[in-house]
Amino acid sequence: MAQTQLSNYGLDRAESGDDVAVPFTLESLDARGRAVRLGHALDSILNRHSYPAPVARLLGEAVVLAALIGSSLKFEGKFIMQTQTDGPVNLIVVDLDAPDGLRGYARFDADAVAAAIESGQTRPGELLGKGHLAMTVDQGSHMERYQGIVALEGNSLEEVAHTYFQQSEQIPTLVRITVAEFARRGDPRPTWRAGGVLVQHMPKSGQASMRDLPGDGDFDNLETADPHFVEDDNWTRTKSLLSTLSDAELADPDLSPELLLFRLYHETGVRVFDPIALEERCTCSADRIEAMLQQSFTSEEREEMAVNGEIEVVCEFCSTAYHFKPHEFETEH
Repeated sequence: MAQTQLSNYGLDRAESGDDVAVPFTLESLDARGRAVRLGHALDSILNRHSYPAPVARLLGEAVVLAALIGSSLKFEGKFIMQTQTDGPVNLIVVDLDAPDGLRGYARFDADAVAAAIESGQTRPGELLGKGHLAMTVDQGSHMERYQGIVALEGNSLEEVAHTYFQQSEQIPTLVRITVAEFARRGDPRPTWRAGGVLVQHMPKSGQASMRDLPGDGDFDNLETADPHFVEDDNWTRTKSLLSTLSDAELADPDLSPELLLFRLYHETGVRVFDPIALEERCTCSADRIEAMLQQSFTSEEREEMAVNGEIEVVCEFCSTAYHFKPHEFETEH
């Protein structure tokens, strides 16, 4: 009986597991969205560095948000999300190398974070402080970059995301994110995992086409956004049902994104689409770093960088160390 019900809502194939983004539509509610579930990919990102737990959790939330938005890119390019603030965690950078590569990094003041933990001030807004959030779509050197910037206002990245969509895309949007450590019996250590759901209102049938999914690759949904939108019963119900979702359900390894969506919206109808696989993948390479050193620094500057005859460059994202000898660079022109 359950299988018959699920097939009515597009769940007539195997359910996905971790490290996926699952697009969905709520046609009867005039809404659409994505559900993201991260397991190994997130755990790998957060364990690249010895982050204090509150910093790891904050970076994890940023990774989920970037996956919710960036996984909608329909071209080869990069979605970059960055916060710059005056708080204990003064920089977060997450990017998604389309279509599936995630990486992330957080820079923090260890003493300030320790003081925040001691005083119990570890909510995202308290760790970030004042600053801004920038979201950039980079389609390559031959295409114009798009960037949206919003002030970091609110106690969570969920609230910041709501402000971003309201100001930059003018589309009614609701975001839910949770990050948690999870331990199964016999595991050598707890692992980080996370879940997120992003849902957006879309015009009713007969208005502008909204066949693309959230973020549709160019971040300019203005042709479909309604600046005079007045909340209707459908959007009220969409938000109300999503508000019943618990953090435990969002991150539950035994509850697939498809079943999660079915649990939320089976009464109104939900249709899911093929999952988009996600993985932890850094885009650094010896060739790229060598080119950067060659193009951005003079031979004298490279000589000054060398310690014991070698230049060491460590990737902030994946912690891979690259070593170069100043005299091995090609002759500059």
